[in-house]
Amino acid sequence: MVVGTLKDERFQEFHALAGEVLPGGIIHHLTIRLLMNAASLLIEDVSVEMKTVPEEACLETCHCLDALKGLTITKGFTVKAKKLAGGKQGCTHLMELLLVMAPAAFQGRIAYRGRVPINLDAQRIRGVIDVLVDTCHAWREDGPIIKKIKAFLNKKSNRERRASA
Repeated sequence: MVVGTLKDERFQEFHALAGEVLPGGIIHHLTIRLLMNAASLLIEDVSVEMKTVPEEACLETCHCLDALKGLTITKGFTVKAKKLAGGKQGCTHLMELLLVMAPAAFQGRIAYRGRVPINLDAQRIRGVIDVLVDTCHAWREDGPIIKKIKAFLNKKSNRERRASA
C-alpha cells in the first residue's frame, strides 16, 4: 500500500474571481491509497479520500484515478496517467500528488525487497543503480549511497576472485 496526502492551507482570506471573499483555512486535504503489487508495481486498486476541497464540484473527481487500475508504474507512467485521469476529467491536485507518489512507490519496492537479506549478483545490483542513479540528491552519481554500493560491489568482486583462484 502506498499512501500520499496533500494538505494545503490558506492563511488569509481570499478574494475569488467571482467576487466572493473566502476565509482562510484548509483548502485541500486529499489522500490517495494505491494497492500495489510489490513485484511488478502494478496498481491493483486505487482509493481517494477528499476530506476538504474548495468547491463542491471537486468531489465529482473522486473516482478519476480509478482508470489507473491495472497500470504499472514504469517508464511512460506520467504520460499514461495524465491521459487517463488528467485534464478536465480529473483533479490537478490529485494528479500532482499521484505523480510524486510514483517514484516513492518504486523506492518503496526496493525497501520492501530489502526486508530480508539481499543476495543479488553484481549485474542485478548495477541494474538497480542504473534505475535509481540521479533520481534525487541522495541517489546522485557522486553521492554517498552510490559510493557505498560501488565499494560493496568491489569487495564482493575481490572476494569472488580470491575464492575462484
